[in-house]
Amino acid sequence: MIRPATTADAGAIAAIYNHYVTSTTITFEEEAVTPADMASRIESISAQLPWYVYERDGVVTGYAYATPWRVRSAYRFSVETTVYVAPDCARQGIGLQLYSVLIDALRGRGIQVVLGGIAQPNPASVALHENLGFEKVAHFKRVGRKFEQWIDVGYWELQLHGL
Repeated sequence: MIRPATTADAGAIAAIYNHYVTSTTITFEEEAVTPADMASRIESISAQLPWYVYERDGVVTGYAYATPWRVRSAYRFSVETTVYVAPDCARQGIGLQLYSVLIDALRGRGIQVVLGGIAQPNPASVALHENLGFEKVAHFKRVGRKFEQWIDVGYWELQLHGL
């Protein structure tokens, strides 16, 4: 089941996210996030853009949300999206389902461009984005450093409406 996230989901979402924070370069965050911090993020983001969770048998196993791309007014039709799935639930179609619901909601809100920033290498995330029609539009070299290594970031774009 996919539903809007609430602050009550913060502990489960933090647990999923913290796996990636502490053991991968997929996120550039370097310190684990507390449930209180995550609740604050959920509250702040979901007040203006969608945030969804995937729930299976009462357990949150994934989440996806959108944030503004930039703060200046002219960027108001562009968002950056994020999706994370519990490591033991990867490659089960949860990310695809979450992203599909999120993209439909963004299209309904009149959003024009969806951007996905992907730390490289991450073939699973690249495949997910490209399966949904995203196209690679940028590649920034060595823009992040985590676990004593430089990390590149690619950006994929999805245009939701025609010209």
